[in-house]
Amino acid sequence: MRIIAGQFKGRRFHPPADNWPTRPTTDFAKEGLFNILENRLDFENLVALDLFGGTGNHCFELISRGARKVTYVDKHRPAVLFVKKLATELKIEAQITIINGDVRRFLLHPAIQFDYIFAGPPYPLPWIPEIPDLIFDHGWLNTNGLFVLETNPQHRFDQHPRFRELRTYGKTHFSFFS
Repeated sequence: MRIIAGQFKGRRFHPPADNWPTRPTTDFAKEGLFNILENRLDFENLVALDLFGGTGNHCFELISRGARKVTYVDKHRPAVLFVKKLATELKIEAQITIINGDVRRFLLHPAIQFDYIFAGPPYPLPWIPEIPDLIFDHGWLNTNGLFVLETNPQHRFDQHPRFRELRTYGKTHFSFFS
């Protein structure tokens, strides 16, 4: 895991994730996505949500680039503990809220709206097609916000009313919604 830009640029982290049920976004795909986000988001004022946060790769990149507040949600306890430990090491505890819980249950009870939401669910998750509707039906995204869903090529969202575009990096697909 590598931070691409910002205050922690070049830092590498080595999560003990060999046996975790996580699938970290590749550096190639993450760099492509963040090149797009760099032109669409104001990182300095950003309030973001990272669903299925895994190793925290996305959260740490956002915070490194200046995000004001990031909420991380994942149910795999070892991943959550790794993210907490790393947040403490980086002294960014005030910028990250870490929730150890089920994403579906979390999405059913909105509390605040976010400027940017990223979801990188496990590819075999059977309810991936429901994720955009859970985000929009429960009001999680600000009016001018951006939601990005990472999937494999088996999932298509181009018929969803909030779908805007698809970007692909190898077998990694990023569907953009607003």
